[in-house]
Amino acid sequence: MDHSPRPASPSGQVSIGVALGRMRNVMHAVILRDIRSRYFNHGLGFLIQPLMPVAHVLILLTIYTVIGRQAIFGDDLFLFFATGLVPALTFTYISRFMAVSILSNKGMLAFPAVHLLDIVLARSFLELIGIIISIFVMTIILLAVGSDPSPQFPMEAMLAMVAISFTAVGVGIIVSVISAITPFFATFYALFMAVVYLSSGGPIYLNQFPEEVSYYCSFNPIYHGVLWVRSAYYLGYPTNDFSKLYLVAWAMGSVCIGLLMERGLKRFILEN
Repeated sequence: MDHSPRPASPSGQVSIGVALGRMRNVMHAVILRDIRSRYFNHGLGFLIQPLMPVAHVLILLTIYTVIGRQAIFGDDLFLFFATGLVPALTFTYISRFMAVSILSNKGMLAFPAVHLLDIVLARSFLELIGIIISIFVMTIILLAVGSDPSPQFPMEAMLAMVAISFTAVGVGIIVSVISAITPFFATFYALFMAVVYLSSGGPIYLNQFPEEVSYYCSFNPIYHGVLWVRSAYYLGYPTNDFSKLYLVAWAMGSVCIGLLMERGLKRFILEN
């Protein structure tokens, strides 16, 4: 009797490949629909997306220049505030637009091939691409004005932005699921982003305030992201209450909780 091991059946691999192929096709369709519906019913309107955070940064930097604001660290005002504004805006833009992903594409759930997770991940992918283009444009602008956008510790800066992006996606999934059940929550979250943005320390140098302010702001995970990025650019940058582990825990925890909520509340959302 032949007891030699038989090759594993490829059926599992085939089913995974089919599932991934279905998700890729559906996400592609959702992304195209998002681009056309959000930007003047034309694909080229997507070019507006990466220009929004760039315009945001340029407006603030122009204001700081006009009022004679000086860089706290180094001698480059543009670089100092860009290193704080870019990570803060990465989180706020990605998570805020993901918050309404299910609401704005709920009609697509009528098609059996479209799942909730497809819609949410498609929106997160679209926002991430927009942020990457924004950072690229911002780098070109910094070079054009004579700034050096290269960090002292490139790997640290990259890891910080990856952690911030994962946190944005995780929180975006959570908020999108809650907003699909309670649509008003999307508006509340958009308004709450002003608090997250200001307490991140991106537009405001928090170390000029009493220590209690920095302590309470340290509960904001993006506060740690801003400190992580700036400490990768500036040697000796003050990192009060700074914790990489706190931000990484937020990134991993929010993604896990978001996926569990999507799975557990999917039927309720579909019936709502």
